[in-house]
Amino acid sequence: MSRDAERKLIAANKKARHDYTVLKTYEAGIVLAGTEVKSLREGRVSLVDAFAQESDGELLLHGLHIAEYGYGTWTNHQPRRTRKLLLRRVEIDRILEKLRDGGVTLVPLSMYFSNGWAKVEIALARGRRSYDKRQVLAERDANREIARELGRRLKGRRPAGGGRRQG
Repeated sequence: MSRDAERKLIAANKKARHDYTVLKTYEAGIVLAGTEVKSLREGRVSLVDAFAQESDGELLLHGLHIAEYGYGTWTNHQPRRTRKLLLRRVEIDRILEKLRDGGVTLVPLSMYFSNGWAKVEIALARGRRSYDKRQVLAERDANREIARELGRRLKGRRPAGGGRRQG
């Protein structure tokens, strides 16, 4: 079975890939309450303002919003509580070492179910400046246009711009 077939995407942080240059990604488990899992299964989660930080040698996820479960009672969870990330000690130590070097942050990219377990894809990332963002967008548009033109030529269609070539 392929890796994507066993994953059920819950939410993705598209803005993170725009605002940051992703250096390395990690898959982490997350400590959740029962009503949080039920809310995740309904897809009621937002990664927009979320980030991870170190606290006492552990990685904690701050700002992750999981909406309260509609059928929950007094046992319902707080939507923006801090949640612990579950990684191997060796991975945590590597991440903390890179975070201490500076200029790097931990941002969640996506949240999904993998074989029934809730997982978060976190990334070591470096922030982009506004001119870097514009440059990346221009490069992406240029690559898209090249691919589009190449597809047209492979299919034997006339080049974009219409009409016959003059020459």
